[in-house]
Amino acid sequence: MFLLYLCLLQVLTGAQHEPGYCSFYEDCGLNPAVEGALIPPRVPCKDYRKAVNVTGDHYELFKSVCPMLAHGEGKTLACCSFRQLTALQSSLTLSKAVLIRCPSCADNFAHIHCATTCSPNQSQILKITKTANITQPAGMVNEAVVGYEAYVSTSFSDASFRSCKNVRIPATGGYAIATMCGRYGATLCTPQRWLDFQGDSSNGLAPLDINFKLLPDGQTAGLPPGAVLFAGTALNCNETTPTGGEACSCQDCEQSCPAVPQPPPLPEPFMIGRLDGVLVICIIVFSCIFLLLICYVILEYTIRYQKSKGARKDVTCSDKASLATQEFLGSLFQTWGTIMARYPLIVLPVCLVVVLAFAVGIKDIELTTDPVQLWSAPQSRAMREKAFHDANFDPFYRTNQLILTAPDRPSHYYDSLLFGEQNFSGIISKDLIIELLELQQKIQAIEFWSDELNRTASLKDVCYAPLNPDNPSLTDCAVNSLPQYFQNSMDNLNAKVNMTELGVTKEVDWRDHFIYCVNSPLSFKDITALGMSCMADYGGPVFPFLAVGGYENEEYTTAEALILTFSLNNYARTDVKFKVAEEWERRFLEIVQEYQKNPNTNFTFAYMAERSLEDEINRTTAEDIPIFMISYAVIFLYIAVALGEYSSCKRILVDSKFLVGLGGILVVGCSVMASMGFYAWIGIPSSLVILQVVPFLVLAVGADNIFIFVLEYQRDMRRTGEKREEHIGRVLGNVAPSMLLCSLSESVCFFLGALSTMPAVKSFALYAALAVLMDFILQMTAFVALLSLDARRQDANRCEIACCVTVKTPHPSEPNQGVLLPLMKKYYAPALLNPVSRVLMVVFLATFCACVFLLFHVKVGLNQELAMPSDSYMLDYFAYLYKYFEVGVPTYFITTKGFNFTSEEGINAVCSSVGCDQFSFTQKLRYATEYPERSYLAIPASSWVDDYIDWLNPGSKCCRIYTAGPNKVEFCPANETGLFMCTKKCMSIPQNGVLRPSVEEFNRFLPDFLSNRPDLQCPKGGLGAYDKAVVRDKETGEIIASRFMAYHTPLVNSQEFTAALEKARELAHNITMTMRNVTGTSQDFEVFPYTVTYVYYEQYLTIVNEGLFNIGVCLLPTFVVCCILLGMDFRSGFLNLLTIVMITVDTVGVMTLWGIDFNAVSLINLVTAVGISVEFVSHLTRSFALSIRPTKVERAKEATANMGSAVFAGVAMTNLPGIVVLAFAKAQLIQIFFFRLNLVITLLGMAHGLIFLPVLLSFFGMLKREASDMSEQEFHP
Repeated sequence: MFLLYLCLLQVLTGAQHEPGYCSFYEDCGLNPAVEGALIPPRVPCKDYRKAVNVTGDHYELFKSVCPMLAHGEGKTLACCSFRQLTALQSSLTLSKAVLIRCPSCADNFAHIHCATTCSPNQSQILKITKTANITQPAGMVNEAVVGYEAYVSTSFSDASFRSCKNVRIPATGGYAIATMCGRYGATLCTPQRWLDFQGDSSNGLAPLDINFKLLPDGQTAGLPPGAVLFAGTALNCNETTPTGGEACSCQDCEQSCPAVPQPPPLPEPFMIGRLDGVLVICIIVFSCIFLLLICYVILEYTIRYQKSKGARKDVTCSDKASLATQEFLGSLFQTWGTIMARYPLIVLPVCLVVVLAFAVGIKDIELTTDPVQLWSAPQSRAMREKAFHDANFDPFYRTNQLILTAPDRPSHYYDSLLFGEQNFSGIISKDLIIELLELQQKIQAIEFWSDELNRTASLKDVCYAPLNPDNPSLTDCAVNSLPQYFQNSMDNLNAKVNMTELGVTKEVDWRDHFIYCVNSPLSFKDITALGMSCMADYGGPVFPFLAVGGYENEEYTTAEALILTFSLNNYARTDVKFKVAEEWERRFLEIVQEYQKNPNTNFTFAYMAERSLEDEINRTTAEDIPIFMISYAVIFLYIAVALGEYSSCKRILVDSKFLVGLGGILVVGCSVMASMGFYAWIGIPSSLVILQVVPFLVLAVGADNIFIFVLEYQRDMRRTGEKREEHIGRVLGNVAPSMLLCSLSESVCFFLGALSTMPAVKSFALYAALAVLMDFILQMTAFVALLSLDARRQDANRCEIACCVTVKTPHPSEPNQGVLLPLMKKYYAPALLNPVSRVLMVVFLATFCACVFLLFHVKVGLNQELAMPSDSYMLDYFAYLYKYFEVGVPTYFITTKGFNFTSEEGINAVCSSVGCDQFSFTQKLRYATEYPERSYLAIPASSWVDDYIDWLNPGSKCCRIYTAGPNKVEFCPANETGLFMCTKKCMSIPQNGVLRPSVEEFNRFLPDFLSNRPDLQCPKGGLGAYDKAVVRDKETGEIIASRFMAYHTPLVNSQEFTAALEKARELAHNITMTMRNVTGTSQDFEVFPYTVTYVYYEQYLTIVNEGLFNIGVCLLPTFVVCCILLGMDFRSGFLNLLTIVMITVDTVGVMTLWGIDFNAVSLINLVTAVGISVEFVSHLTRSFALSIRPTKVERAKEATANMGSAVFAGVAMTNLPGIVVLAFAKAQLIQIFFFRLNLVITLLGMAHGLIFLPVLLSFFGMLKREASDMSEQEFHP
């Protein structure tokens, strides 16, 4: 009786856990408890029965869906019907779309669900926990299973999870597990959390609730009587599957990775002992130079002491050559000056006509403002790569972005039903999100009349719409922000609902949805009772780094910033829509700036539009023009005042040189205009750098020559019987060779500098060379004529401005020495050149060696924020970008024509999924991301080849063919729901699990893949991600260009941008060499990296060599011209060159100390420094060389007093007032590279020219010449 009772109890309860028995069987319909499911939630009927022997079609389907449980037809028992298998197959197809690239992972994933659905021992491994009555179509009510508890061993669950955790999604570079672990994402996912998500019916994918209970092998505690743990054999990801699938690739499986050698260690800094090696060498070199200097001085004094005082030195060949050169040049310029002074009214109009003939070309001048054209040579590698990219692909889209913070908002904790206690920063609050949404909608609603389109234009006319590029609506535009997690819907943001979890009922709201979406942005439905999608309204995912910023360790709720980004298509400047896009951006800036000024705004934020950089540069240029004008006015005022003689108060208006100074300024201006006009005639473009630097340079050179000429004229007495014109001619004969020496040196220097490959440096050098040359020519003609007219006025005692007014006070009989000459002759020169003060040379040599050391530590680059004015809103944006943005710029690895992507060998050389080469194209990119601090790559490249293979795989629904209807034999998308319409797959299942299309199949289905919009049924569709990534020949179908997108790490300065470019090129070259070994690959095939910033930063890869070359070719003529014009005086030429080199090296050393980076702008200024240094140095060198004083010290004193005073007044005091004015400019570029650098150049030039050079000449200058051999009259300086 008792046994009968037990049997009856067993039948009624169905609670037994016995081998060979099922807990449920057959499809019972849709789960009534699941709402808003993404796929039909079909559930089984509760049915405690013996497992069924599957045969026929039932077995064939069983073997294809659950091959790991199949033991042969007639020998296989199972607990699932044909209809159940069909539903299971449909469900597994969704997961296979992302997991199929790793066969063992896909097999293990299927194994889990096959075991719980079809295992013949089903009743032993699960326990039904929840049922529901479902009315069948025939009216019968069946009890359906809507929840159960499954018992799985941790050995199986852990091994299955390990096989899947590294499987990638090529389109995003992320992990597939992130889409299958709900709120935890890839980082926090565990086997338990992974399986919990599979059994959560609230995610829209699971048809019923499954509570996976994971227990260690052998543990029975917690199991119902008779129940056992499912402990099937889980495959490792590096193992082949029983059905022939190959091991997963290294990209998806760490165990499959070959032994990749560690990158070589970074080179150790050059050290000698514990000291910097360069510093030690500099100290040693200085010590050697110092000892040699002491030895030289001792030896020289010893020789001088031993020589007889009466000994006569023979005139050397060098002396004779120098005499002949000076006599020839002096005579030539004396004759020339006399003629020019005699006919001033003829000379001036002729000069004016010549200048106008040149200057009229300015009307056709082309001003280059594009930084790319300024700093990157047209034939440089970066420009060629940019041209290839732009010719084959759409240019980078235009970015318009806000980064918003709320620093005063306190954080708060939120106790979530699903996610536990979460810390929310102050900015992640509902009211601020609503405020952001309102701002976003206001911007999206921008409309304006467009003359280009002849209609009202809006965002949809210019926006980047990846999933509907042909005819976008406003909701198709790619706008990335936090409100997009709620599809920009206020209703979704305000949604609240009660939810019960583990017996606890709480309200869930926007915070729960936000937590879920930032951890699983690819989800079409969250796991909360809200049931909302995480996808943006334009159909794409919003990755968390595009919505929030300023978080650590993926704790997105603690983010400190919200990010709002509008992406527009980029158009060529000739395209009508370019102006439409710029107008939209202008209105975008207006709205944002108005919003920022609103006192009710709760955000502190930074913003930018694509046009902002150019706008701000143009603004600062316009605003700083008055600064330059004031600078030139100050210089003019100084010249006008300083040139006057001022012998008495009554003769101030007679002896002033206001008009001469103005004439000198006009000569400089005319030379610059003539140079600009000439080059405009022949089509060489100018730039803002030329407009700012060349006048300054020519003014420095011209003012120096003016002062030397005018002061020499004032100091020289007119001889008896000598006419005014002859006097001017004789003075010009004395000083013009020195002016020729400097002007010719500088002009040749700049012409050679035009050999530079940098367009900005090349055009600057050409403009400067011709301007300096024209300045010298006009000084020898027009200025001589002006001085002649002024001398005629002065001789007649007429006032300068009121020419009709005469002064009775006569001109003094003695020449006017001025103030500076007597001071330098009486005090400065003797003090400088006494035996004690001459040790200053040691200080200069020590400084030079120190600057050589600093030269090796100067930073190379130009941070883009320096191009902005100091009050620019872009400076705030850059600061916010570097602080809050969590990912760097995207970079493309682009392939050129010549590689066969259609062959199996070609596919394997590119892809990174199962069957691919371990050192394939994309696999090498993945290896590089393992060392982001070395490669500067953060996220592996998206691969259209990998996704195309997965898309073709018959294990997914992506690629099917119509078998009926009007589109028969054509491609059938996965969202086609017609029954029996698309029963044929594009490809059959390969025997080894490695799918490779034939050439015909590859070419046939590739266009379908690229135009297939991704969705839940087929997330591998290529539209949006890859439709613009593959370029095919329209006739042959050959792939002539393709690109693979990766992401750099966040790059914050030009040094990092340059290093990232260098490493990307090294990696691309390595890939190129490997792919050229593939059969049939052209030897000119190439892979190269490209991003929009590379054209700016490529110059810094070679700028050091470029700078050394440019400065070297500029220094060469200073030596050669000096030697030639001094009659082959090599010693003077060498000392002249040495001083200029020291000025240049010391300038770079001070750049290091003052934080001035070495870049193209500073290179232009260093080339200018060579020219200005010639002015400081060459005049004194020549004056010393021609002096007839008996000792070198006396000759140095004479040169310092006579020529040094003119150089100080003409160069140093002309430059300094103008330079100081530049300190008030708004543009940081001008403050740093024009004020600071030019101040350094002028001060160092003055110190070396007026302190170091006289001392150097007093030690190492040429030996004395006898007065009897040289005429003092001929060579009086």
